[in-house]
Parts: sequence; C-alpha cells; structure tokens
Amino acid sequence: MGNFGVGQSIRRVEDQRFLTGGGRYTDDISVPGQVYLYVLRSPHAHADIRGIDVAAAKTAPGVVRILVAADLAAIGTDFLPDGVLPPDKDRGKVKGPRRPVLAVDRVRYVGEPVAAIVAETLAQARDAAEMVEIDYSVRPVASSAIAAVAAGAPQLHPDQAPGNVLVHCQMGDLQATEAAFAQAARIVTIDLVNSRIAPTAMEPRGAIGEYDPKTDSYTLTQGNQGSHSMRDVLARAVLKVPPAQVRVISPDVGGGFGMKTFLFHEPVLCVVAAKLVGKPVKWIADRSESFLNDTHGRDQISHAALALDKDGHFLGLRVSSLGNVGAYLSLMGAAVQSMAGHPMMTGVYRIATAYADVKIVVTNTAPVDAYRGAGRPEASYLIERLVEKAARETGIPSSELRRRNFIRPEEFPYKTAFGKNFDSGRYAELMDKALQRGDAAGFPARRAEAKRRGKLRGLGISYYVEACAGFGTDQPRLSFDRDGRLTIHIGTQSNGQGHETVYAQIAADAFNIPIERISVRQGDTNDLPTGGGTGASRSIPVGGSAVKVSVVKMIEQGTAIAAELLETAPVDVTFVDGAFRVAGTDRTVSLQEVIVASFDDKQRPTAAAPGLLASEAFTPPDATFPNGCHVCEVEVDEATGETVILRYTIQDDLGLAMNPLLMAGQIYGGAVQGLGQALFEEAVYDSDGQLTTGSFNDYCMPRADNTPTFDFAYTEVPTPRNALGIKGAGEAGTVGATPAAVNAVLDALQPLGVTHLDMPLTPLKVWQAIHGAKTEAA
Repeated sequence: MGNFGVGQSIRRVEDQRFLTGGGRYTDDISVPGQVYLYVLRSPHAHADIRGIDVAAAKTAPGVVRILVAADLAAIGTDFLPDGVLPPDKDRGKVKGPRRPVLAVDRVRYVGEPVAAIVAETLAQARDAAEMVEIDYSVRPVASSAIAAVAAGAPQLHPDQAPGNVLVHCQMGDLQATEAAFAQAARIVTIDLVNSRIAPTAMEPRGAIGEYDPKTDSYTLTQGNQGSHSMRDVLARAVLKVPPAQVRVISPDVGGGFGMKTFLFHEPVLCVVAAKLVGKPVKWIADRSESFLNDTHGRDQISHAALALDKDGHFLGLRVSSLGNVGAYLSLMGAAVQSMAGHPMMTGVYRIATAYADVKIVVTNTAPVDAYRGAGRPEASYLIERLVEKAARETGIPSSELRRRNFIRPEEFPYKTAFGKNFDSGRYAELMDKALQRGDAAGFPARRAEAKRRGKLRGLGISYYVEACAGFGTDQPRLSFDRDGRLTIHIGTQSNGQGHETVYAQIAADAFNIPIERISVRQGDTNDLPTGGGTGASRSIPVGGSAVKVSVVKMIEQGTAIAAELLETAPVDVTFVDGAFRVAGTDRTVSLQEVIVASFDDKQRPTAAAPGLLASEAFTPPDATFPNGCHVCEVEVDEATGETVILRYTIQDDLGLAMNPLLMAGQIYGGAVQGLGQALFEEAVYDSDGQLTTGSFNDYCMPRADNTPTFDFAYTEVPTPRNALGIKGAGEAGTVGATPAAVNAVLDALQPLGVTHLDMPLTPLKVWQAIHGAKTEAA
C-alpha cells in the first residue's frame, strides 16, 4: 500500500480546486446567446384556473416567449415522469395522478408552476411575469395528512386517490403478528410524527437547456445526482425521443441529499423552450423557489406497538402509518414512505414477526421524496423511540433491553420479519464500545451535578441499521495513456462526498502509482453510455467495486503483455508493487513499460485492443447494512427550554474503510442533518396551505454553535456483497442521530413527568412541556 492507497486518510484531491475558486457549478456557466427563464408560480394551495391572459406580458421589453400548459400539450411535453407506487391491498396495481409541467386547469400547492416567461434578461422575465393575469377560483385546502383523510376533506385527485389515499399497502404477516401480540406479557405503544423538512442544499437547483436543430438533439446542463438516469427519463418520459438524442452534463454539485436525483419542471421548460426559441435557456432557482418547489422530506405519522414476553424479549411489531407525498407523486415519494422504510422498522432486533399498514396520502403541499436516508431514518426513529419507551415501562435499562434482543453475530446472514437479508454485524460489541467511550457509567454523577446548577441532563441511545448500495449496475471505463496517466470515467456523481479521491485511491492502491497521476471524470452522458448515479450510499460500494474489478481486468491484460515481453507464460507472471515479475526470479518489467507496449502492435498479444483499458460492470447481489450506536448527552435549561449537546459518541460498522477521513466527514454531515431535524428544522404549512417557513428567517438550520464535536470511531466488519467489503457511509449518520437526540432530551425531562415530544424539540416546545408538567404537578 502506498501513501495514497486504500485505507489511508488523505484529504480530498478536489479540495484544491474548490478552495481556490476552481469549482464550476451550473450558475457559473453561460452559453453564448442564452436567454433566461422565470417561472410564475401559484400563490394558492388549491384553486381552479379559470383563465390565463398573457397578451400584455408578451409585449413587455425583452420577452422572447411565454409558455402555458396548452403550449406544452401541443408538442406532447406536458407531464413529468410517473412515480413508483407499491400495489394497493385491495386494488392491486394502481396508477397515480399525472404531474403537469405547467398547471393545466387547477393548482394544488403553493409554488406550483403555472407559466414560464423567457426573456433576454432575468429582470425582464420577472417584470413580464407581473403582467400575466390569472383568474383563480380558490378551493378548500387539506394541508396535512390528518386533514386529508378526515371526513369531508377536499379531494385533490378523486379518480386516482379517493379519499385522498393514493395507495393503501400492507407488509409483513398480519396473522402471525396478531398471534404474537395475543401471547404478549406486555404491549408498548407509541404515536410519532416524523416532521417534514426541506433539503436546503447549499447550491440551489438550476438548468441550462440547448437544442441543435441539425441533429434534433438536446443538451441539459444541470447539477444532479446521476446524469444517465436524468437523460433517460427526460428523453423517454417527457421528450419522447431516444436517449441518444439527449445529452445531460452535470458540472460540480453543491449538495444533493436525494432531491437532485429527480427531474423537475424547470429543466424540462429549459430544454423545451430552447427548441421553441432557438436559443439556450438558463434558469437558476432563488432560495424562495427552492423552499416552495424542491421536494421535501419525511412527513410521516405512525402508531406502533411492540409485543414483549415477561423477560423483555421482543415477540412482534405492529405499525400503521400515514405517509404524506404532497400534491403529486414524485418519482420515489410513495416508495420512500412504504417500501424503502417500513421493511427496516424491526431494526437490529430479533423480532420474529411484524406487520405494517401504510396509507400514502396526497395533500395541498409540495411533493415529498427521498431525503438523506430515504425511509431508513423514519424506520430507525420509530423502533428506537419505541424500544426506549419499552425500557422505561419494563424498568429494564435500555442498553440491557437492546442487548437481550440484538441479532447475534453468529446468526448472520439474518432474514428479518419483513424479508430483509442482513449481511453482518456485531451490535452488542459496538454498543458496549460506544457506551464506554461516552462514559455512560459516569452519567449519574454528571446528572446530579447538573441538577445542583438547576439544569436537566439526559442521556440518549440509539442503535441504527440501514439498507444501502443494493441496486443498479455501474460500468466505468479505465484507460492509461502512453505516458502512464490513468483516466477513470464513471457514471456516479459526486455532490460533495469526495468520489474523485476515493476512486483514485482504489486504482492507486492496485497499480501502485501516485494518486496525482489519476483523473476521474463524471457527469457527462457523452463520455460513458451508462451510469448508476449517486443515491442510497451506493457510489463507493457499487461504483468503487466496479473500479476495482476493472483494475483487476487491466492487471490481467498487463500480465499477458508482460509475459510476451518476458518471454514466459502468463501463469508465471505476478504483479507486485507496480511491476510484473516472473515468479521465483528477479526478471521484471515495470507497469510503465507494459503500458507503452500495450500501444505497440508487435508487443501486445494479437487479440488485444490497443492500450491498457477495461470497462467491467458490477451489480450488487443484495443491499449492505451499515449499523452503529449513537450516544448523545444533553443539558436542558429549565428556564428557557434550550438544549445543549455536551457529548456525542458514535461507534459505527461501515464495513472496510477506504478513506477514514472522508468517511468521518460523511458521518459528521449526516449526523448534523439528523440533529437538525431532531432539534431545529421543520417545514410548516398553515391550514390555508401557505408555507410559513419559506426562508432562512423562519426555517431554522443547525449551525456550528449549536452542534457538537463528534467523538467518532468505527469497527470494521466487512460485507461479502461487493468487491471492497464496504457498506456505505453517506446516510448512516442521519439514520442514527434523530432518535439518539430525542431520547436524550426526553431522558432529561423524564424526572418532570414529560415522556413524549415530537420533533423538532425547539426551545419553545421544550419550555412549554416543562412548564406544563410543573403546572400539572402543582
């Protein structure tokens, strides 16, 4: 292993570019002759459109074109791709309502696009938008899942979602679960709200659309999480052209968190308008637009029950949920609220039987889809809050209750009650390490000391497991040029994780070459025919494994060439420390000599193509299951309700570590986002469907002064499910953080009799709970 090989904590090679101003994001790009797009959005959460008058706006200075729904319908580009739906328990396979690019005859959420104005400048487009006259007839609103399923609620899509229920699905074994509950010595129940949050990526969404009439082809430049999937859905579902006629380019991406996976209205409008006006069309969201029309995350209401025997062993789990997907079905919105999350709700525990009943509900709010963790944070939050409550009700210490019910190391691979096939884990060992490092044994003394100062101190534990890296194929292309520089073309997409560094480390380790001799290229569908994109923590487990197997193939090719140069059989040649050696001798040729020979028709094997190159595919056989223990210690001020996190300890199993420094960064970032939901963030709609947290003045984000220094460590428990033994780290921190923080705050408040609060645990909400409990006690 060299200085830059696998397992080394090296800094990101791309940081030099970013820190010196060399990053290139969508808004940094301008195309000669470009014009600008502005989207006019609905101010109403639910209203009929009785008429749109654009006559005056068309005459405004600089206006090039104005588009409404009828214009898109005339050319057949009027709807976004259909979302994925699980089967309904009664109706079987169902089809959701179509999501228009521009509202047709009704708007269903504040911020829904209604018209698009193309002008020579953005200012001119904005001015013209104010001249568009729209006659709305306001309708009643259902702005929450509870309101949507209430008797007499206004119907958003009565044909596809009667009673505002898009689909009613079930998972698990109802009969066996009911039998387990009938035998239970104790049943513990909990009601939870998993609050809605906004992704708030540092870089807002943007797009540049171009059209070439000579080739009848489109180019979309847009920061995204997978150019190939973006190309395919844009081409097939919207433009109705072969994917070969669409090129998608992703420059640098300033955060994605799931949201930038999906095709939205504005990129479609850019490429369609580019064809209609004959010029490149650019759009960049402002922050208000991002809050209104980016997909939101979470928004789930659940009732859960856990059956236990007399000794505290878990017998069964029963869950019923309402999942809010917003006004329309985004691509994976219903799947996140059902298939992605609920099968993980048994957590890390031996629960023999489980059952989940899920209703996917539509409301007059922005659509909801994947947000960092995509269903697994919701699952972890539910089971870890429920286990903590069971510990209080049984009097069994929460760590001991978990230990009694953990899946044991010798039981892997382990099939859960919901059918997930867990790969590996040493749960009790990791929990013990986390508790020791967090000095849980010394907590009672610290709590007593805090009490003397008038503070409430609490300790919260969560043990999470998540499923990731279990889908899709990646097939990168690796090639050496004559001077020994290696280029890796790959179809995943970095949006801050450090892919350029880790892919280069994998190759540098295998070839024993300096990392600065390796270039990583991503984001352009013209460079590579396919790509799996970035999501569900798959990039390094799947994309990295594809790089690894391609490297192995290249070494095989090099071995054949080296055998020709050394005049021996390939079976007698080994590759060690950057050189090919005849076994048992000192005869060698360097990697560079083999690379040069690979371009020489006389020196390489007859059947070999020129150059040393490979493009091997890797498809994972199943998901990997990262897991770990979070221990959070907080102090709550009784007078103000403010929560301060004093210590935060994480002990993770993420498989083998490719780059511990970057892995830690992923865990820190994920944990901060989890703490953000637990303590600060919430996207709130009022009863009229207005987003009351539509700016950073109202939407509270975690900041450096209210997040802790993390004490992070990891235990390497390899997975057999990819070529690198790694499990994925991109979302793990988020999955574990929310229950740990909430459990800690509730532990602090427990002496006052406060046993339940829903996220976010803001100072006001905590203060109200404290003083409400004191009033009741008096």
